[in-house]
Amino acid sequence: MKKYLLDRVAIVTGAGSGLGRAHALELARQGARVVVNDVAGSHPGSPASLVVDEIVSEGGTAIAIAGDVTDFSAMQDMAARVVDQWQRIDILVNNAGILRDKSFSKMSIDDFRLVLDVHLMGSVHCIKAVWDTMREQRYGRIVMTTSSSGLYGNFGQANYSAAKMALVGLMQTLALEGAKHDIRVNCLAPTAATAMTAGILTPESLSRLAPEAVSPALTALVRDDAPTRCILLAGGGAVESANITMTQGIFTDAADDAAGLIHAQMDQIRDRTGELVPSTGFEQCQFELAKAGFDMRLP
Repeated sequence: MKKYLLDRVAIVTGAGSGLGRAHALELARQGARVVVNDVAGSHPGSPASLVVDEIVSEGGTAIAIAGDVTDFSAMQDMAARVVDQWQRIDILVNNAGILRDKSFSKMSIDDFRLVLDVHLMGSVHCIKAVWDTMREQRYGRIVMTTSSSGLYGNFGQANYSAAKMALVGLMQTLALEGAKHDIRVNCLAPTAATAMTAGILTPESLSRLAPEAVSPALTALVRDDAPTRCILLAGGGAVESANITMTQGIFTDAADDAAGLIHAQMDQIRDRTGELVPSTGFEQCQFELAKAGFDMRLP
C-alpha cells in the first residue's frame, strides 16, 4: 500500500476511542508519526496508551499526550512537547467532542455552553496552539470534525448543531488566512455507528458504519495535495461534498413595497438554479451591488 503521509507529524484529539482512534491508526498506517491525545490520560492502560500500543505493534510511531481541549494552556503544552520531540507539526485533526442532547426547551444553558466549549473552543485552542508553528514551517493541514447535524439540523441537538456549523465558518476564514503559508483547512462530517444510532438503524446497517470507514476521507484532506475549504461527508464507504451556496435571487430596486415583493417572489429567491459558491463573504456585497449596476472590486 502506498503511504501518503511519510514522516508527517499528526495530532489527533479525542483519539482514545471511536473515530479518533480510527483516525490515529489510519494516519500511522499512512506513515505519519501520531500524537494520540485524550482527556482520560496517557498513563499505561489508558485508552490513549492502548492506541499507541496498537500503532507501535503495527510498526508505526506514536506517543500519547493527555489533555483537555477546553484547557488552552494544556493544548499549548502539548504542541510545545510535540515540536520539542519531532521539530514540527504537520497535521491537526480536531476530533474531540461530547454530546448533551435534549430538546432546546429542556436544555440548560450550562449544557449548551459546555458543548460549544468542547467542540468549538476546543478546536480553536488546538489550532491556536499549532498555528504559529505551521506558519513558520509554511505547511499545515487542519481538519475540523463537523456534522450533518450542523449542516442540516437534528432534533434535540441545538447545542451540537450550533457548534458544528460554527466550525464550518472557522474553516472558511482560516483557510483564507492560512493559504499563503500552505495551511489548508477542511471539514469532515462523519457517519459512524454510535450509541445514538444503535436503536434506530438495523444491525446490518450499523455494521457498515464502522469508524474505520471514515478515515480514508480524512487522509484525503491532510495529504500534501489536499484541497482547502472542502466539506467532505463520509460513512459506510460513501463520500460526498457539501457547499454553502448563494442563489441568483432577485433585485427589488428599493421598491415601495419591497417586503411584499420579497414575500411574493420567495420561490424565485430560493430557486437553486445557477447557485454560486462564493470564495469570500465579500462576494455577497459585490453580487448585490452588481445587480444595482455598480462594479465594486476589492482594493
